[in-house]
Amino acid sequence: MQSLDWLVIGIFCVILISIVIWVMRQKNDNSADYFLGGRDATWIAIGASIFTSNIGSEHLIGLAGTGASSGMAMAHWEIQGWMILILGWVFVPFYMRSMVYTMPEFLEKRYNPQSRTILSGISLISYVLTKVAVTVYAGGLVFQQVFGIKELWGIDFFWIAAIGLVLITAIYTIVGGMKSVLYTSILQTPILLLGSIIILVLGLKAVGGWDEFMSTCSAVTINDYGDKMTDLIRDNRDPQYPWLGALITSAVIGFWYWCTDQYIVQRVLSGKNEKEARRGTIFGAYLKLLPVFIFLIPGMIAYAINVKTGGAFLPLDNAGNVLSDAAFPTLVSKLLPAGLKGLVVCGILAALMSSLASLFNSSSMLFTIDFYKRLKPNTSEKNLVRIGQIATVVVVVLGILWIPIMRSIGNVLYNYLQDVQSLLAPGIASVFLLGICWKRTSAKAGQWGLVTGLVIAIIRLGAKVYYSIVTDAAQTWFKAVFYDFNWLFFSGCMLIVCLLTVIIISLCTEAPSAEKIQGLVFGTATPEQKAASRASWNHWDVIHSVIIIAITVAFYWYFW
Repeated sequence: MQSLDWLVIGIFCVILISIVIWVMRQKNDNSADYFLGGRDATWIAIGASIFTSNIGSEHLIGLAGTGASSGMAMAHWEIQGWMILILGWVFVPFYMRSMVYTMPEFLEKRYNPQSRTILSGISLISYVLTKVAVTVYAGGLVFQQVFGIKELWGIDFFWIAAIGLVLITAIYTIVGGMKSVLYTSILQTPILLLGSIIILVLGLKAVGGWDEFMSTCSAVTINDYGDKMTDLIRDNRDPQYPWLGALITSAVIGFWYWCTDQYIVQRVLSGKNEKEARRGTIFGAYLKLLPVFIFLIPGMIAYAINVKTGGAFLPLDNAGNVLSDAAFPTLVSKLLPAGLKGLVVCGILAALMSSLASLFNSSSMLFTIDFYKRLKPNTSEKNLVRIGQIATVVVVVLGILWIPIMRSIGNVLYNYLQDVQSLLAPGIASVFLLGICWKRTSAKAGQWGLVTGLVIAIIRLGAKVYYSIVTDAAQTWFKAVFYDFNWLFFSGCMLIVCLLTVIIISLCTEAPSAEKIQGLVFGTATPEQKAASRASWNHWDVIHSVIIIAITVAFYWYFW
């Protein structure tokens, strides 16, 4: 890092601080102002926030690292702009009509209070112990590698980077709420995109162009069935990414994440109306087409450069193996000239800060609205804002306390955390999907669908921990199902079990009344609600949606 790089980073920080100060001067008189930005966000702010909230450590380290080690297989999870369109076209009308603050609150309206409590608990715990933990841990590693600093003032630079990232992000999230998350994302999105595109271009130049890159990577066989590094569709016997499991589970996880998770949907709920919310999802869907090209493919480029340089590009771990997770930071540190390196560091900083800010805001909102307000319904709006700020501080403290655990068993825990989404998604997805598609879905069915998914997830995670430690355990049906069974196929089967649970219990219990599900299920909207939804879109919204789907199809065709 040279003086010009530090100057660029300094300018970025000054602009960011200016935005935060401007946001602080805006009114945050009530919980809608603080948690949803006053429900007046425009499509640009919504789309940018959807994108930057999604881009975090799992992209800077995980996605680029997977590209360097396994190639194109993880693209199923990233080329998901089409799934964000489902959020905009299918779910936005139901969410906007219900006027809810949180996804658990929506489940209470559709099902019962117990469903709300279960989903709130699952979401809050998973945010603090998985998303916050991984983002903070990986953020410290990224900046330690990019800056190339081992110690500063006698302190391990990892700790300075990790805790500094948390504290800076926490300050502007606490004082500004959702508005600070939305408006800083408008600054962070172009910087993140520009920095990442520069990495892509310089990486392709270093490897000898696109054709040379494809030639180098397609020469690498990554399993025993002849699949190449550039193959998106792998043999169904592939131990990691069998094509059928990848297609099904990526769709299940994508549906849960993009259409039902508070972390993402909160951005849509902040829209001033259904039109702005839907167009925000269309803009976000366009942006979501990019991570494959600006994170996964650069990871593959790092691998190709490493091959062409005889293994001299990527660092090695203690066992002498290529450290694939260092792909993106290595590209930054070795390829970029002064000034550009500072710009890309700003992009990395923007991604991590936006992801953390969204996590802090969503976590504090879940606690305040779904727990505190329900216990004390007469709490004033100003006190709810104050409770939300205190909740954010608590989440920040928990995140910092979790860092030493992540540092000590980081690699092992990081691998386990990748399984969490595949286990959380099926139960939640089945409840939301049948909840809006089938009028007969009962309150008890929704509640027990969530419980079924949670129980299966806990058993699977427990089995993975146990059998990883007890390596000489006897081969039983339990081990075969809950440990040996491929994680993608397991998630798909789990979805089927949860769907059947909801359907069977619905048929055996009392159906909800027409008044209960008014406007919350297909076929229950009033003529006025239908007219309002129809007035919220025009032919341009359809055209842009078709373009996004066409690009997705073309991508699958090219890398098939």
